[in-house]
Amino acid sequence: MIQLPLSKLSNVGTTIFSQMTQLANENEAINLSQGFPDFMPDSELLDHVDHFIKKGFNQYAPMGGMIGLKEEIAGKIENSHQAVYHPDSEITVTAGGTQAIFTAIATFVKKEDEVIIFEPAYDCYEPTVELFGGIVKRFEMKAPDYEIDWNVVKNLVSEKTKMIILNNPNNPSGKILKENDIQELIKIVEGTSILILSDEVYENIVFDGKQHLSICKYPELKNRSLLVASFGKLFHVTGWKIGYCAAPKYLTDEFRKIHQFNVFSVNTPMQLALAEYMKNPDHYNQLNQFFQEKRDFLRQGLANTSFELLDCEGTYFQALKYDKISDKNDLDFAHELTINHKVASVPFSSFYKNRLNENVIRLCFAKKQETLERALENLSKL
Repeated sequence: MIQLPLSKLSNVGTTIFSQMTQLANENEAINLSQGFPDFMPDSELLDHVDHFIKKGFNQYAPMGGMIGLKEEIAGKIENSHQAVYHPDSEITVTAGGTQAIFTAIATFVKKEDEVIIFEPAYDCYEPTVELFGGIVKRFEMKAPDYEIDWNVVKNLVSEKTKMIILNNPNNPSGKILKENDIQELIKIVEGTSILILSDEVYENIVFDGKQHLSICKYPELKNRSLLVASFGKLFHVTGWKIGYCAAPKYLTDEFRKIHQFNVFSVNTPMQLALAEYMKNPDHYNQLNQFFQEKRDFLRQGLANTSFELLDCEGTYFQALKYDKISDKNDLDFAHELTINHKVASVPFSSFYKNRLNENVIRLCFAKKQETLERALENLSKL
Protein backbone atom coordinates (compact mmCIF):
# COMPACT_ATOMS: atom_id res chain seq x y z
CA MET A 1 0.00 0.00 0.00
CA ILE A 2 1.28 3.46 -0.91
CA GLN A 3 1.80 5.70 2.09
CA LEU A 4 0.01 8.94 1.38
CA PRO A 5 1.46 12.27 2.49
CA LEU A 6 -0.29 14.19 5.25
CA SER A 7 -3.60 15.67 4.17
CA LYS A 8 -3.55 19.33 3.23
CA LEU A 9 -6.88 19.69 5.02
CA SER A 10 -6.59 17.14 7.81
CA ASN A 11 -9.43 18.65 9.87
CA VAL A 12 -11.92 18.82 7.01
CA GLY A 13 -14.60 16.21 6.39
CA THR A 14 -17.89 16.17 4.51
CA THR A 15 -19.77 19.47 4.77
CA ILE A 16 -22.61 19.77 7.26
CA PHE A 17 -24.95 20.56 4.36
CA SER A 18 -24.26 17.21 2.71
CA GLN A 19 -24.53 15.43 6.06
CA MET A 20 -27.92 16.90 6.89
CA THR A 21 -29.26 16.35 3.39
CA GLN A 22 -28.21 12.70 3.57
CA LEU A 23 -29.85 12.36 6.99
CA ALA A 24 -33.01 13.96 5.60
CA ASN A 25 -33.08 11.50 2.70
CA GLU A 26 -32.47 8.52 4.97
CA ASN A 27 -35.34 9.55 7.25
CA GLU A 28 -37.71 10.85 4.56
CA ALA A 29 -37.62 14.25 6.26
CA ILE A 30 -38.53 17.64 4.81
CA ASN A 31 -35.19 19.14 3.82
CA LEU A 32 -34.92 22.74 5.04
CA SER A 33 -31.19 22.31 5.63
CA GLN A 34 -29.35 22.87 2.37
CA GLY A 35 -29.81 26.22 0.64
CA PHE A 36 -31.52 25.33 -2.60
CA PRO A 37 -35.07 25.87 -3.91
CA ASP A 38 -37.40 22.92 -4.47
CA PHE A 39 -39.37 24.79 -7.15
CA MET A 40 -38.71 25.23 -10.85
CA PRO A 41 -36.94 28.26 -12.30
CA ASP A 42 -38.81 30.52 -14.70
CA SER A 43 -39.78 28.65 -17.89
CA GLU A 44 -38.67 31.68 -19.91
CA LEU A 45 -35.09 31.18 -18.71
CA LEU A 46 -35.25 27.46 -19.51
CA ASP A 47 -36.56 28.25 -22.99
CA HIS A 48 -33.57 30.53 -23.59
CA VAL A 49 -31.21 27.70 -22.61
CA ASP A 50 -32.98 25.31 -24.98
CA HIS A 51 -32.78 27.88 -27.77
CA PHE A 52 -29.04 28.44 -27.48
CA ILE A 53 -28.24 24.73 -27.16
CA LYS A 54 -30.20 23.95 -30.32
CA LYS A 55 -28.62 26.92 -32.11
CA GLY A 56 -25.24 25.25 -31.63
CA PHE A 57 -23.67 27.37 -28.87
CA ASN A 58 -22.11 24.35 -27.18
CA GLN A 59 -18.37 24.94 -27.35
CA TYR A 60 -15.95 26.79 -25.06
CA ALA A 61 -16.84 30.30 -24.03
CA PRO A 62 -14.12 32.96 -23.79
CA MET A 63 -12.08 32.54 -20.62
CA GLY A 64 -13.51 35.63 -18.94
CA GLY A 65 -17.09 34.90 -19.96
CA MET A 66 -19.51 35.79 -22.77
CA ILE A 67 -19.43 39.53 -23.37
CA GLY A 68 -23.24 39.79 -23.57
CA LEU A 69 -23.63 38.40 -20.06
CA LYS A 70 -20.84 40.57 -18.69
CA GLU A 71 -22.52 43.66 -20.15
CA GLU A 72 -25.77 42.73 -18.40
CA ILE A 73 -23.89 42.18 -15.12
CA ALA A 74 -22.17 45.57 -15.44
CA GLY A 75 -25.52 47.22 -16.14
CA LYS A 76 -27.14 45.54 -13.16
CA ILE A 77 -24.34 46.66 -10.83
CA GLU A 78 -24.43 50.24 -12.13
CA ASN A 79 -28.21 50.47 -11.81
CA SER A 80 -28.24 48.93 -8.34
CA HIS A 81 -25.14 50.44 -6.77
CA GLN A 82 -24.05 53.35 -9.01
CA ALA A 83 -20.70 51.64 -9.51
CA VAL A 84 -19.03 51.16 -12.89
CA TYR A 85 -17.10 48.06 -13.96
CA HIS A 86 -15.77 47.56 -17.48
CA PRO A 87 -17.57 44.45 -18.78
CA ASP A 88 -14.60 42.96 -20.60
CA SER A 89 -11.70 43.73 -18.29
CA GLU A 90 -13.29 43.90 -14.82
CA ILE A 91 -15.97 41.17 -14.76
CA THR A 92 -15.22 37.44 -14.87
CA VAL A 93 -17.92 34.77 -15.16
CA THR A 94 -17.17 31.89 -12.80
CA ALA A 95 -18.44 28.39 -12.05
CA GLY A 96 -20.54 29.62 -9.16
CA GLY A 97 -19.79 31.90 -6.25
CA THR A 98 -17.69 29.30 -4.45
CA GLN A 99 -15.26 29.01 -7.35
CA ALA A 100 -14.92 32.78 -7.47
CA ILE A 101 -14.13 32.80 -3.74
CA PHE A 102 -11.62 29.95 -4.11
CA THR A 103 -9.90 31.64 -7.05
CA ALA A 104 -9.73 35.01 -5.29
CA ILE A 105 -8.08 33.45 -2.23
CA ALA A 106 -5.77 31.32 -4.38
CA THR A 107 -4.71 34.40 -6.30
CA PHE A 108 -3.77 36.67 -3.43
CA VAL A 109 -3.18 34.67 -0.23
CA LYS A 110 0.32 33.34 0.29
CA LYS A 111 1.98 31.43 3.12
CA GLU A 112 1.72 33.22 6.49
CA ASP A 113 -0.66 35.86 5.14
CA GLU A 114 -3.47 36.61 7.57
CA VAL A 115 -7.12 36.70 6.54
CA ILE A 116 -9.92 38.04 8.77
CA ILE A 117 -13.31 36.33 8.60
CA PHE A 118 -16.56 36.89 10.47
CA GLU A 119 -18.24 33.89 12.07
CA PRO A 120 -20.76 32.37 11.69
CA ALA A 121 -19.12 31.95 8.28
CA TYR A 122 -19.85 30.04 5.09
CA ASP A 123 -17.76 26.90 5.23
CA CYS A 124 -15.54 27.41 2.17
CA TYR A 125 -13.59 30.45 3.41
CA GLU A 126 -11.33 28.98 6.05
CA PRO A 127 -10.26 25.72 4.33
CA THR A 128 -9.33 27.63 1.19
CA VAL A 129 -7.21 30.12 3.12
CA GLU A 130 -5.45 27.26 4.92
CA LEU A 131 -4.95 25.36 1.66
CA PHE A 132 -2.74 28.19 0.43
CA GLY A 133 -0.82 28.58 3.68
CA GLY A 134 -2.76 31.52 5.06
CA ILE A 135 -3.70 32.07 8.70
CA VAL A 136 -7.32 32.76 9.60
CA LYS A 137 -8.17 35.39 12.19
CA ARG A 138 -11.77 35.18 13.38
CA PHE A 139 -14.30 37.58 14.81
CA GLU A 140 -17.26 35.77 16.37
CA MET A 141 -20.64 37.38 15.88
CA LYS A 142 -23.02 35.99 18.48
CA ALA A 143 -26.75 35.47 18.95
CA PRO A 144 -29.16 37.06 19.03
CA ASP A 145 -27.96 40.17 17.18
CA TYR A 146 -24.80 39.01 15.36
CA GLU A 147 -23.31 42.49 15.55
CA ILE A 148 -19.68 43.35 14.75
CA ASP A 149 -17.48 45.09 17.34
CA TRP A 150 -15.14 46.92 15.00
CA ASN A 151 -12.72 47.80 17.80
CA VAL A 152 -12.08 44.08 18.24
CA VAL A 153 -11.72 43.66 14.48
CA LYS A 154 -9.20 46.51 14.40
CA ASN A 155 -7.09 44.61 16.93
CA LEU A 156 -7.05 41.58 14.62
CA VAL A 157 -5.32 43.62 11.91
CA SER A 158 -1.56 43.29 11.67
CA GLU A 159 1.20 43.90 9.14
CA LYS A 160 0.49 40.39 7.85
CA THR A 161 -3.21 41.01 7.12
CA LYS A 162 -3.73 40.39 3.41
CA MET A 163 -7.50 40.13 3.13
CA ILE A 164 -10.82 40.66 4.92
CA ILE A 165 -13.67 38.38 3.83
CA LEU A 166 -17.22 39.70 4.16
CA ASN A 167 -20.50 37.90 3.59
CA ASN A 168 -23.32 40.41 3.15
CA PRO A 169 -26.15 39.51 3.59
CA ASN A 170 -24.75 36.94 5.97
CA ASN A 171 -25.37 33.21 5.67
CA PRO A 172 -26.48 31.79 8.11
CA SER A 173 -27.55 34.68 10.37
CA GLY A 174 -29.55 36.68 7.81
CA LYS A 175 -27.99 39.94 9.00
CA ILE A 176 -26.95 42.78 6.70
CA LEU A 177 -24.19 45.36 7.08
CA LYS A 178 -25.31 48.87 8.00
CA GLU A 179 -23.79 52.21 7.03
CA ASN A 180 -21.91 52.37 10.32
CA ASP A 181 -20.32 48.98 9.61
CA ILE A 182 -19.10 50.15 6.21
CA GLN A 183 -17.65 53.37 7.63
CA GLU A 184 -15.80 51.46 10.34
CA LEU A 185 -14.40 49.10 7.70
CA ILE A 186 -13.22 52.07 5.63
CA LYS A 187 -11.32 53.40 8.65
CA ILE A 188 -9.65 50.04 9.26
CA VAL A 189 -8.35 49.54 5.71
CA GLU A 190 -7.46 53.17 5.02
CA GLY A 191 -3.73 53.54 4.41
CA THR A 192 -3.19 49.78 4.14
CA SER A 193 -2.85 47.29 1.27
CA ILE A 194 -5.57 45.03 2.66
CA LEU A 195 -7.84 43.48 0.04
CA ILE A 196 -11.55 42.83 0.59
CA LEU A 197 -13.34 39.75 -0.70
CA SER A 198 -17.05 40.52 -0.52
CA ASP A 199 -19.37 37.55 -0.88
CA GLU A 200 -22.70 39.11 -1.89
CA VAL A 201 -24.54 36.14 -3.37
CA TYR A 202 -27.75 37.09 -1.51
CA GLU A 203 -27.62 40.76 -2.54
CA ASN A 204 -31.09 40.69 -4.10
CA ILE A 205 -32.73 39.02 -1.12
CA VAL A 206 -33.09 41.82 1.46
CA PHE A 207 -36.33 42.48 3.34
CA ASP A 208 -38.57 45.13 4.89
CA GLY A 209 -37.43 47.88 2.55
CA LYS A 210 -33.86 47.73 3.83
CA GLN A 211 -31.00 48.41 1.44
CA HIS A 212 -28.16 46.10 0.54
CA LEU A 213 -24.94 48.11 0.89
CA SER A 214 -22.59 46.61 -1.65
CA ILE A 215 -18.88 47.08 -1.21
CA CYS A 216 -18.75 48.60 -4.69
CA LYS A 217 -20.89 51.61 -3.63
CA TYR A 218 -17.90 53.01 -1.77
CA PRO A 219 -14.93 54.10 -3.94
CA GLU A 220 -12.52 53.71 -1.00
CA LEU A 221 -13.48 50.03 -0.84
CA LYS A 222 -14.28 49.25 -4.48
CA ASN A 223 -10.70 49.90 -5.54
CA ARG A 224 -9.37 47.17 -3.24
CA SER A 225 -12.27 44.71 -3.45
CA LEU A 226 -13.33 41.57 -5.27
CA LEU A 227 -17.13 41.36 -5.36
CA VAL A 228 -18.63 37.87 -5.76
CA ALA A 229 -22.22 37.08 -6.73
CA SER A 230 -24.20 34.09 -7.97
CA PHE A 231 -26.90 33.39 -10.54
CA GLY A 232 -27.81 30.20 -8.69
CA LYS A 233 -29.20 32.26 -5.81
CA LEU A 234 -30.57 34.94 -8.13
CA PHE A 235 -32.62 32.75 -10.46
CA HIS A 236 -33.20 29.51 -8.50
CA VAL A 237 -30.66 27.49 -10.51
CA THR A 238 -28.05 26.51 -7.92
CA GLY A 239 -27.14 23.40 -9.93
CA TRP A 240 -26.00 25.47 -12.89
CA LYS A 241 -23.03 26.75 -10.87
CA ILE A 242 -22.65 30.14 -12.56
CA GLY A 243 -21.54 33.28 -10.77
CA TYR A 244 -19.14 36.13 -11.29
CA CYS A 245 -16.37 38.23 -9.79
CA ALA A 246 -16.27 41.99 -10.34
CA ALA A 247 -13.03 43.77 -9.48
CA PRO A 248 -10.76 46.58 -10.70
CA LYS A 249 -8.64 45.61 -13.71
CA TYR A 250 -5.41 45.28 -11.74
CA LEU A 251 -7.06 42.69 -9.48
CA THR A 252 -9.00 41.01 -12.30
CA ASP A 253 -5.81 40.52 -14.32
CA GLU A 254 -4.31 38.53 -11.45
CA PHE A 255 -7.58 36.69 -10.72
CA ARG A 256 -7.77 35.44 -14.31
CA LYS A 257 -4.24 34.05 -14.20
CA ILE A 258 -5.57 31.47 -11.73
CA HIS A 259 -9.10 31.23 -13.14
CA GLN A 260 -7.81 30.10 -16.54
CA PHE A 261 -6.20 27.02 -15.00
CA ASN A 262 -8.80 25.87 -12.49
CA VAL A 263 -11.89 26.43 -14.68
CA PHE A 264 -10.90 28.25 -17.88
CA SER A 265 -14.49 28.89 -18.99
CA VAL A 266 -18.09 28.40 -17.92
CA ASN A 267 -21.11 26.76 -19.60
CA THR A 268 -21.73 28.62 -22.87
CA PRO A 269 -25.48 28.21 -23.60
CA MET A 270 -26.42 29.02 -20.02
CA GLN A 271 -24.35 32.21 -20.09
CA LEU A 272 -26.17 33.28 -23.25
CA ALA A 273 -29.54 32.38 -21.73
CA LEU A 274 -28.82 34.37 -18.58
CA ALA A 275 -27.75 37.38 -20.68
CA GLU A 276 -31.03 37.29 -22.58
CA TYR A 277 -33.08 36.80 -19.41
CA MET A 278 -31.39 39.69 -17.57
CA LYS A 279 -32.52 42.16 -20.21
CA ASN A 280 -35.69 42.41 -18.13
CA PRO A 281 -34.61 43.78 -14.71
CA ASP A 282 -37.92 42.72 -13.16
CA HIS A 283 -36.56 39.19 -13.14
CA TYR A 284 -34.22 40.10 -10.28
CA ASN A 285 -35.72 43.29 -8.86
CA GLN A 286 -38.80 41.41 -7.63
CA LEU A 287 -36.86 38.77 -5.70
CA ASN A 288 -37.03 40.68 -2.42
CA GLN A 289 -40.82 40.54 -2.36
CA PHE A 290 -40.93 36.93 -3.60
CA PHE A 291 -38.76 35.67 -0.76
CA GLN A 292 -40.17 38.06 1.85
CA GLU A 293 -43.56 36.41 1.41
CA LYS A 294 -41.95 33.02 2.09
CA ARG A 295 -40.04 34.38 5.10
CA ASP A 296 -43.18 35.95 6.53
CA PHE A 297 -45.19 32.77 6.02
CA LEU A 298 -42.58 30.72 7.87
CA ARG A 299 -42.28 33.26 10.70
CA GLN A 300 -46.04 33.55 11.13
CA GLY A 301 -46.31 29.78 11.25
CA LEU A 302 -43.70 29.59 14.00
CA ALA A 303 -44.91 32.61 15.99
CA ASN A 304 -46.96 30.57 18.45
CA THR A 305 -44.35 27.85 18.97
CA SER A 306 -41.58 27.74 21.58
CA PHE A 307 -38.95 28.64 18.98
CA GLU A 308 -37.44 32.12 19.28
CA LEU A 309 -37.33 33.78 15.86
CA LEU A 310 -34.14 35.78 15.36
CA ASP A 311 -34.06 38.73 12.95
CA CYS A 312 -33.92 37.84 9.28
CA GLU A 313 -32.93 40.92 7.26
CA GLY A 314 -31.78 39.06 4.16
CA THR A 315 -30.89 35.67 2.55
CA TYR A 316 -33.41 32.84 2.43
CA PHE A 317 -32.50 31.45 5.84
CA GLN A 318 -34.29 31.82 9.16
CA ALA A 319 -32.36 31.41 12.42
CA LEU A 320 -34.26 29.82 15.31
CA LYS A 321 -33.26 29.64 18.96
CA TYR A 322 -34.66 26.50 20.59
CA ASP A 323 -33.45 26.63 24.23
CA LYS A 324 -37.06 26.63 25.49
CA ILE A 325 -37.59 23.29 23.75
CA SER A 326 -34.39 21.36 24.45
CA ASP A 327 -31.08 21.63 26.29
CA LYS A 328 -29.29 19.49 23.72
CA ASN A 329 -26.45 21.01 21.72
CA ASP A 330 -27.46 22.22 18.28
CA LEU A 331 -25.98 19.29 16.35
CA ASP A 332 -27.80 16.73 18.47
CA PHE A 333 -31.00 18.78 18.33
CA ALA A 334 -30.77 19.05 14.52
CA HIS A 335 -30.36 15.27 14.30
CA GLU A 336 -33.34 14.72 16.61
CA LEU A 337 -35.45 17.17 14.63
CA THR A 338 -34.64 15.32 11.41
CA ILE A 339 -35.14 11.78 12.72
CA ASN A 340 -38.10 12.24 15.07
CA HIS A 341 -39.90 15.26 13.66
CA LYS A 342 -38.97 14.89 9.98
CA VAL A 343 -37.61 18.41 9.41
CA ALA A 344 -33.94 18.85 8.51
CA SER A 345 -32.06 21.98 9.57
CA VAL A 346 -28.43 23.07 9.96
CA PRO A 347 -26.86 23.66 13.39
CA PHE A 348 -25.22 27.08 13.74
CA SER A 349 -22.18 25.62 15.51
CA SER A 350 -21.02 24.21 12.17
CA PHE A 351 -20.36 27.79 11.03
CA TYR A 352 -17.84 28.38 13.85
CA LYS A 353 -14.31 26.99 14.09
CA ASN A 354 -14.69 26.30 17.83
CA ARG A 355 -18.20 24.84 17.30
CA LEU A 356 -19.81 27.60 19.39
CA ASN A 357 -23.17 26.31 20.57
CA GLU A 358 -25.85 28.92 21.30
CA ASN A 359 -28.82 26.60 20.70
CA VAL A 360 -29.53 28.01 17.25
CA ILE A 361 -30.46 26.22 14.03
CA ARG A 362 -30.96 27.45 10.45
CA LEU A 363 -33.96 26.73 8.22
CA CYS A 364 -34.07 27.41 4.47
CA PHE A 365 -37.37 28.90 3.32
CA ALA A 366 -36.61 28.86 -0.43
CA LYS A 367 -39.25 26.17 -0.78
CA LYS A 368 -42.67 25.62 -2.31
CA GLN A 369 -45.67 26.66 -0.23
CA GLU A 370 -46.69 23.05 0.38
CA THR A 371 -43.17 22.19 1.58
CA LEU A 372 -43.25 25.00 4.13
CA GLU A 373 -46.77 24.03 5.21
CA ARG A 374 -45.71 20.44 5.86
CA ALA A 375 -42.64 21.60 7.79
CA LEU A 376 -44.69 23.99 9.92
CA GLU A 377 -47.18 21.25 10.72
CA ASN A 378 -44.34 19.13 12.13
CA LEU A 379 -42.55 21.99 13.92
CA SER A 380 -45.74 23.24 15.59
CA LYS A 381 -45.94 19.96 17.51
CA LEU A 382 -42.72 20.69 19.40
